[in-house]
Amino acid sequence: MPSKRHLRWAAIPAIAAAAVALAGCTPTELHGYLPGFDESGTPTTDQAPIIASLWVGSWVAALVVGIITWGLMLWAMVVYRRRKGQTGLPVQLRYNMPIEIFFTSVPLILVLGLFAFTARDQAIIETPHEDPDVTITAIAKQWAWDFQYNGEAEDGSDTVWTMGVQAQPEDNGDIDQDELPTLVLPVDKRVTIDLQSRDVIHSFWIIDFLYKKDMYQGHENSWSFIPTREGEYQGKCAELCGEYHSMMLFNVKVVSEAEYEAYLDELEAKGQTGDITDAYDRLANNPGTGAASTTEEEH
Repeated sequence: MPSKRHLRWAAIPAIAAAAVALAGCTPTELHGYLPGFDESGTPTTDQAPIIASLWVGSWVAALVVGIITWGLMLWAMVVYRRRKGQTGLPVQLRYNMPIEIFFTSVPLILVLGLFAFTARDQAIIETPHEDPDVTITAIAKQWAWDFQYNGEAEDGSDTVWTMGVQAQPEDNGDIDQDELPTLVLPVDKRVTIDLQSRDVIHSFWIIDFLYKKDMYQGHENSWSFIPTREGEYQGKCAELCGEYHSMMLFNVKVVSEAEYEAYLDELEAKGQTGDITDAYDRLANNPGTGAASTTEEEH
């Protein structure tokens, strides 16, 4: 049997090789091939690394348990295999307390550990910003999205909005991305999105942001985060909400603060100001007027 010193020296090259292999991994590989990470190493939001760490850690723990389980199974198949000339059943063992304690305590520790890490990360993600830089109301409806950019004026004069329609597939089945509702966010700003539903249960999901939240009629949810990388991302409803659920898509653009302010000025110049609910009700009663005339055609 090799000495412990020999085993120690044999383990050093293995550890070094593993370190070199991990050092060569891209940010995407290090984060379990989740969306939200690219070669730049900058995540899409301040919360994406937290979620990715929980995801990768869970899989690592599951892989370790799997390797131990597969190793014990292989060991039992080899050591306790039927030898030539053997007949009948092998000796049956019962009430092996060490094994039973092991098989009970280890899964319990794993479940409690996973629960603890999940509860810790969820508490961080669910903590709202006390004084957000930007507050946006996202309103889900069958089967599109409305976005209201809430201003700071008490009379709502600097509040602007957009109303969207559901995706319209072309003859070849492709979706014209330019026609989808678009949510614009400023980079490196504290954002709080208030989530509402006009009808049934929906779910707000920006895929690359690695998080989603349900939206209920008569009950508001919110989500606070900081977009940390400029770019264009895709969003969708993640809750089966009716016949055209698959068409309930939207775009997300994370832009500089200057571009964000210019976008709000553009909406104001179009006259899309004030409370979006009032505008929605007004245009719903007069479907021949304004930008929401197409919005009502989807119902």
